[in-house]
Amino acid sequence: MKLLSTLVLAAALAATAADAKSVMVGGAAMSDAKTIAENAPNAKNLTTLVAAVKAAGLADTLNGPGPFTVFAPTNKAFAALPKGTVENLLKPENREALRKVLLYHVVPANATAGMAMQMVRDDGGAHMAKTAEGEALTLKTRGGKLTVTDAGGRTAVVTQADVLQKNGVVHVVDKVLLPKM
Repeated sequence: MKLLSTLVLAAALAATAADAKSVMVGGAAMSDAKTIAENAPNAKNLTTLVAAVKAAGLADTLNGPGPFTVFAPTNKAFAALPKGTVENLLKPENREALRKVLLYHVVPANATAGMAMQMVRDDGGAHMAKTAEGEALTLKTRGGKLTVTDAGGRTAVVTQADVLQKNGVVHVVDKVLLPKM
C-alpha cells in the first residue's frame, strides 16, 4: 500500500511539474524547455512579431542562450500602428530600422514580472531597463500590472506575464514600443 501511495504521489507531482512547464499563448503551449524562437511561431497572436523577427534576421539571436526578457507585441498591437508602418518596416531596405524596433523590445536579462515589479518598487516607482537596442525602457506598475513606456511616452501593458522559456522570459504586451528613430 505504501508503494502504491508513493507511486500515486510521484505521478501527481510529475503531472503538476508538466503543467507548470507550459503556458498557453495565442492558443499554443509554450514550453520552458524550448527557446523563444522555437515557441513564438506557434502562438497565433504573435504571427506579425514572428514575421518581423525573421525579416530582421533575429531568429538565430532569439534561439541563442540569452538570457532574454522579451516584451512581445501582439498582432493587434502591430495593427494599431499607423497604416503602412508594418509593411514599410518589413521592406528589405528598412531592415536596420526593423532590427532597432525589435531589439528595443528585448532586455538582456531574465526578469519575471515579479522581479521587474520589485525593481520598480526599489527604484521609487520607475525602473529604467536598458534594451538590446541600446536605449532604455521605463518599467512601472499600474493597477497591479507591469507597464513598459518607450522613448516617445507610449505605454504598453503586460497582458500576459512570465511565459518562461529555455533562454529567458516573454511578457506579452498590448502596444509596439518605439525607440528614437
